[in-house]
Amino acid sequence: MHTVWKGSISFGLVNIPIKLHAATENKDVKLRQLHKKCNTPISYKKVCEGCDQEVTEDEIVKAYEYAKNKFVVLDQEDLENLRKENEDKAVEIIDFVKLQEIDPIYFERSYYMSPDANGSKAYTLLRKTLEESGKIGVAKIIIRSKEQLAIVRVFKDALVMETIHFPDEVRSIGEVPNIPSEQAVVQKELDTALLLVDQLTTAFDPNKYQDEYRLRLMDLIEEKKADSTVTASEAKRPLPDNVTDLMSALQASLDKTKPKKTTRKRKTLKEKTS
Repeated sequence: MHTVWKGSISFGLVNIPIKLHAATENKDVKLRQLHKKCNTPISYKKVCEGCDQEVTEDEIVKAYEYAKNKFVVLDQEDLENLRKENEDKAVEIIDFVKLQEIDPIYFERSYYMSPDANGSKAYTLLRKTLEESGKIGVAKIIIRSKEQLAIVRVFKDALVMETIHFPDEVRSIGEVPNIPSEQAVVQKELDTALLLVDQLTTAFDPNKYQDEYRLRLMDLIEEKKADSTVTASEAKRPLPDNVTDLMSALQASLDKTKPKKTTRKRKTLKEKTS
């Protein structure tokens, strides 16, 4: 399993070298966009609107837009130093709380935690401590240059770290339009609704749920493959990057436009220009 982060986590004076591994994956079926005319994949270029030209990665800098079209340019070196300054620190569990105290709206992404070299004993100690106490740990961590609030909890036999949103990242419920105010509910309607809930109540089994749309889409794709209704894009033409390549491309274009039947051998463009 791919390691997405490597470092250490501590509670008190106990330090645990760990690795993080993504606990979930996106199963969406990715569809490519093709040119309808020739079935060639569409690519996207980075273009400067001011210069009206394509730019390369080494010509791009990062900046913060603090007002419309007003930017503070940030040096890559400064960003790198800031990232290292935070990433080099061990992750410390700063509080222990009950899981029920955190509303699910705060949860973002889950990572499995595995002990790194010589970390198994301390890893087991933390896992057992969380199990016996019924608590979860609250910590901060830097992942992909972003500081994250996170919780550490036990999931089956493993420790799991789940990143959670900071309070100011959760939008206020007051911003949601058209939420009805408290209204009287007809008791008969409420009783019927509660009865329906009782009839549909069961133990949660995640294996009974599946992505029906994705399954049907994959069935459709396999059906089209079996019917040979597949398409192939034209061979990608090499992009000329110097004069020699340009001459080769021109010569190839001339050769391609020659009549199939010819009795006289024509001179090539290269011979004419030499």
